[in-house]
This record gives sequence, structure tokens and C-alpha cells, in this order.
Amino acid sequence: MIRLLAGLMLLACLAPPAFAGPDAAAVNNAEFKGKVPADDKINPAIVKAQVLLDRASFSPGEIDGKLGENAEKALKAFVESKGLAVGKQPLTSEVWGALLATGQDPVIVDYKITEKDVKGPFLKKLPAKMEDMRDLKSLDYTGPREAIAEKFHMSEALLEALNPGKKFDEPGQTISVANVLMKETRPTVARVEVDKSAQTVKALGKAGELIAFFPASVGSDEKPTPSGVLKVTSIDARPNYRYNPDYKFKGVKSREAFTIKPGPNNPAGSHWIGLSSEGYGIHGTPHPSKVSKSDSHGCVRLTNWDVDKLAKLLKKGTEVTFIEREAANKK
Repeated sequence: MIRLLAGLMLLACLAPPAFAGPDAAAVNNAEFKGKVPADDKINPAIVKAQVLLDRASFSPGEIDGKLGENAEKALKAFVESKGLAVGKQPLTSEVWGALLATGQDPVIVDYKITEKDVKGPFLKKLPAKMEDMRDLKSLDYTGPREAIAEKFHMSEALLEALNPGKKFDEPGQTISVANVLMKETRPTVARVEVDKSAQTVKALGKAGELIAFFPASVGSDEKPTPSGVLKVTSIDARPNYRYNPDYKFKGVKSREAFTIKPGPNNPAGSHWIGLSSEGYGIHGTPHPSKVSKSDSHGCVRLTNWDVDKLAKLLKKGTEVTFIEREAANKK
């Protein structure tokens, strides 16, 4: 028995330690080493880069600590806006230096969970089918963890990794979060560009300068987005979602129109920016991790925090141009 216990202890000592997520200090002090590891682990330097991009109005979508498609899009837009050399690698020492120059505030900060964060109401479970949503009083978050992660533009996995063992339903609990709730200016947006091939949205100023950049899901083969130039006709926070059976969405069997109540997990998310083509708009989503990685029902889908930001920059009558590119330029 003693030998068995000794053997087990030896194996435990030899076994590699389980991966521990980065803490606030590891992210705030992270430096780019010249190459991003190819594994799927949360990388402190990528977390730092994503937060800096977000604060500079180059949204990487969901901040998850991984150099995925949306982070690469944001880096490319940032590089182009700074007039830096575009190379094969989206993140270089030169780009890292330019990101650090955008601000000196820490990228991860302490946050004390409030009564409002845990008050709810919350959904027990988000239905997978639209028909099952129509009888719900509201489409709220499924719990404080989801609400807090979205509040700070983070994936739930990153929130948990930064706060091992902590609960998110206790007011007064101090946790580590992405420092993205900065005071923002509201420059005038003259035009919005939706790139249907690149799956991106750009808000541009009067001189064509880039004011904000967002990754997006833009239409689908089943229901493509419009072409040409449209205009913003409405801007509504916490919209109802109205399903028209004429849309014939895949997976929706109802032959009658129905309405889904507002909430961040509503199919239209937290904001609806209506466009001058019936049934089309720019809106949020209950699934931020899927932005630009899954089709939309003809509209332009952003994360909830990105559509909230864009909505604050727009006004009725703003032009929205849908850019077409040759198939050879598509990924």
C-alpha cells in the first residue's frame, strides 16, 4: 500500500501542471515575443492587444485571448490606418509598439460586482428555436457571468480564466475584467461601409477617415444582403424581433408571423439600426463568438457592444454602402 501511494505521488510530481489562465499582472505586463504560439490557449499578449484594439475603436469582436479571424481583421485595419507595412503576420513588433502608444491605462482592472449585475431577471436557458422564444416575457442574459462578460466585451472563458474559483453572483466580489469602459468621444459619421466579402463594417468621417471598425456577419446564400447605397431609417435600443413567415428562414417552421420580446439574447440583440430596404438592418446578436463566423438572415450582425457603439455614432439619413468585391478576392 505504501509503495502504491509513493508511486502515485511520484506520478503526480511528474505529470505536467494543468493550464492556469493568466492573471491581471500577466496581461498588463505582457510583451510581444515576436511570435504568437499556435496552440489554442489564452495568450496574455493577445488579450492585451485585443483590449488596446477595442479601446482604439478597432473592435476584435469578443476579447478571448486568441489570435482568431476577428482579431486579425482588427489588426489589419489598425495597421492600414497607421500607414504601417502590411506583412504576412498580423502582429509584429512594430504593430505592437503602435498599439502600446494608443494608451497607458492598464488593460485589466479590478471591478466590484454590483447588486444590479446579479439582480436579473435572467433566463434559465436560451431556447435554440425562434418559435420557443415568442412566449417569453423578455430575452435576458442567462446569468451574471454572461452579463458581466458581455459588459466588458469578453468571452466567458476569459472571464473565468482571469478569476479562477470566483463566483459572479455575489455583490461586492472583486474580479478582474478588461478595461474597455472608457469615456468616448462621438465624432460625426458621414458614411458606413459594409464589406460583404471581408465581413466587416467601417464608420467613416466626412473626409473618409476611419472612425470605427467592426467585424460582422453579413448575409448568407439563403438571404443575401442588399447591394448599393441605403440609408439609416431608424435606431432602436432593445428592439422587438418580428418574424415574417415570408422570410422562410431555415429551421423556422411557423407559417404565422410572431414577435419576440426585447433583450440582449433577442435574435436582433440590443440594438436595431433600420435601413431603407424593408426587413434589413444592422443589429446585435445573442452569440458574440459567432460574429463573422456564421451566416446572418440577410442583415448585418455585430456583437451587442459594437452595435451599441455604432448606434451612438449614427443618425437617421446616414448612408450605408454595401461594397461588392470579385469572387477571386474572397477568402
